[in-house]
Amino acid sequence: MKTLAAFSLSLAFSGAALAQKNPAENYPLTEDSKPHEGVPKGEVLKFTFDGSKIFPGTVRNVSVYVPKQYDPAKPACVWVNQDGVQHNAPVVFDNLIAKHEMPVTIYIAASPGVVKALDGKVALDRFNRSLEYDGLGGDYARFVVEELLPFVEQQKAGDGRALVLSKNGNDRCIGGSSSGAVCAFIAAWERPADFRRVFSTVGTFVNLRGADRLPGLVREFEPKPLRIFLQDGDHDQNIYGGDWWMANQMMERALTFAGYEVNHAWGTGGHNGIHGAAIFPDAVRWLWKDWPKEPQAGAGSKQLQEILIPGEGWQLVGEGYKFTEGPAVNAKGEVFFNDIPASKTWKINLDGKVTPFIADSQKANGQAFGADGHLYAVATVTPQLLTYDGKGAAKVFANEVVGNDIVVAHSGNVYATHPGSGVNPSLIWLIKPNGEKQIVDKGLKFSNGIALSPDQTLLYVADSRSHWVYSYQIQPDGTLKHKQRYYHLHVPDTADDSGADGMKVDTAGRLYVATRMGIQVCDQAGRVNCIIPTPNGRVSNLEFGGADFSTLFATCGDKVFKRKLKVQGAPAFRAPQKPAAPHL
Repeated sequence: MKTLAAFSLSLAFSGAALAQKNPAENYPLTEDSKPHEGVPKGEVLKFTFDGSKIFPGTVRNVSVYVPKQYDPAKPACVWVNQDGVQHNAPVVFDNLIAKHEMPVTIYIAASPGVVKALDGKVALDRFNRSLEYDGLGGDYARFVVEELLPFVEQQKAGDGRALVLSKNGNDRCIGGSSSGAVCAFIAAWERPADFRRVFSTVGTFVNLRGADRLPGLVREFEPKPLRIFLQDGDHDQNIYGGDWWMANQMMERALTFAGYEVNHAWGTGGHNGIHGAAIFPDAVRWLWKDWPKEPQAGAGSKQLQEILIPGEGWQLVGEGYKFTEGPAVNAKGEVFFNDIPASKTWKINLDGKVTPFIADSQKANGQAFGADGHLYAVATVTPQLLTYDGKGAAKVFANEVVGNDIVVAHSGNVYATHPGSGVNPSLIWLIKPNGEKQIVDKGLKFSNGIALSPDQTLLYVADSRSHWVYSYQIQPDGTLKHKQRYYHLHVPDTADDSGADGMKVDTAGRLYVATRMGIQVCDQAGRVNCIIPTPNGRVSNLEFGGADFSTLFATCGDKVFKRKLKVQGAPAFRAPQKPAAPHL
């Protein structure tokens, strides 16, 4: 009978009969993959883990290699491998650790989870391999960090040594073959603070569960501090899910384009571990080269370089709020934001200090400054649009307006989104300077963030429950025409929609959208050019502030962050200005 580990390894290369071995494939193991006398030999421990809450009901085998040189007084570096022990890793590690060509590293090899049938005589087990390995999203990385590694630390070596693992991502590598390889990359991609080094052989960067999207995301996201080694051969699989050989090359080109530390070994092999085992020692050396020096993030695409300042990251403005929303900027560049549950509005002064502004903002959500210098805000306690003067004194601007986000044009026209609920439709309101109001559109699934183009001839509205931002042409009377699904946003694998919320534009006409995947930056043609993640992975809204409107502020749950950029925002209270035409 096959063990779980043996069955997992057979799954790793199943469906590849036509590409198993190319007659020209000849990749002998090097001396580093062979045992040698006098080299201290580590031990391999065997365990079973069945306590996962992230993948409930699963059972899996876990093998743990502990180097002879390991001293529990110093936390060990970590290598996590999918599909069990591969590439003669314990022997390779023995040799390289002895030659000081890699740090003392504990190797943890887990098989994919299996949910055992209640009665194996009449029912089949559920095999979690593709679910855990092939899909985008952070569940497997959470499983490794929150469950697998703590489980290993509960064990002891054969001689009683405690297993103490480093918590520093720079001391951790994750690797695998086939689906285990793409799983390794996704884990590091989702949690670069936990994994900085990735080893991939015959990686499944194809359309089994969406991994074919990775090259595009790599090109658009702000680069992460990762070092990646890729291996594949030109006789790898070409089946319904895609062409493995071409997909691996696309990944390498995308990583190179974005400035990552990436290396590769291309060969003539098929979907197997022959070439991967042969190059494994050299790949391990390269992945750990210069350790403990950390891998460095690249500069990213031309589009990112036009926006971001090298070395200028996010800074924390304030924290400890319940839920921050609705940032707005005044003519001085001071930024105001709401803590909705607390019914408070705060002001970020130009010196960065946060001070109270409104003690009871009626749980206001969206807010924006007008050309008259007043702060306009949507109250949710009562269905009203309020204005506040410089001292925070409130005045009713319009009654019976239920809204979410707003924008105030230079003309004084106010546009507000009402997401709707139940049988109530999603709406867009127009409120004129005299308080006269009318509904100018309805029918979106969940109208949310709203912004004006720099020339104030187009209105943009985010439909949070889709992957679209709509574009409307504003007519002379303020009404809307030529409604179009226009901006195409990315959606994370863990959701059915983009969750698009607050939006702002810069003077060049780029649209910045707060989404589940971070701040997606779109060109005027409606395409996502780049994605800027926030430090805590959350963002509900954003605003350009500071004396020259070149600091981006982001409301991120209980925190507010800021980041200095090369570009300047285009506040709607300013006179309209025509941006340059986009590159089509």
